[in-house]
Amino acid sequence: MASPCELLIATRDEKMASSMMKLASGEAARIELKFSRFIEGNLLWRLNHTGGKASGIDGETANLLQFARQCYQFSDGRFDISAGPLMALWRFDGGEVPAAGAIERVMALVDFSRVNFNEHQLQLPAGMSLDFGGIAKEYAVDRVAYLLAEQWPETSVLVNFGGDIACPVAKGEDSPPWQVGIENPQRLDSAAALLEIRQGALATSGDTRRFIERDGQRFGHIIDPQTGYPVVKAPRSVTVLAPNCVTAGMLATMAMLEGEHAEAFLRQQEVAFKCFR
Repeated sequence: MASPCELLIATRDEKMASSMMKLASGEAARIELKFSRFIEGNLLWRLNHTGGKASGIDGETANLLQFARQCYQFSDGRFDISAGPLMALWRFDGGEVPAAGAIERVMALVDFSRVNFNEHQLQLPAGMSLDFGGIAKEYAVDRVAYLLAEQWPETSVLVNFGGDIACPVAKGEDSPPWQVGIENPQRLDSAAALLEIRQGALATSGDTRRFIERDGQRFGHIIDPQTGYPVVKAPRSVTVLAPNCVTAGMLATMAMLEGEHAEAFLRQQEVAFKCFR
């Protein structure tokens, strides 16, 4: 998941906790192996290297693509998982800002409306590539939370993959709420706010850890696929509370893409949120 992951379990049963950890780590590893763009030869790599030919997909992949389509439509094209060529160009590892000409060339390969798929098949135009980075980690959080709640419904748990969190409701005795700190973008590794959560999910999007600074200008890692450049005037971080993690993540990312209008966008969605600028 390219980030610290943890599972908090309200139990003194070490054997049960070990079983829960095994299930959680196994499911997270399965999803990462399948949908990470950094693993050569995996499902996503094969889909991105079909050369324009149709390729078979399973139901799980079709469901993620359908969710990606909803995100694309809801955001008027700004939440676009076909931005793989752009994400490959922008490397937030201390590298350089891509040349304008290179950005212009790959922009021709970014447009989710050109991706054709149904429940069983995907056809990706030659040269285009998908990046599930804005969806897969949140999906993994929800999947792990669901599987744990299904098998151990009376145990309170909190799933945290890199700050994307889900807390399924426990059916046993009332447990105290989990306390979750929201990181202060001005003082990393310290909490600027504290939330209590018994059920639901939250996700955070921002540029506090992944960015490039050149000539006094800061380039965050949230790329606007309609311009090819990082979003301007966006908050340093956005945290959204929602019923599930994929929804929270979608809204947090969309808010970042709204730039200076992030707070207004989230108020329209009628969700609880916290923005730092």
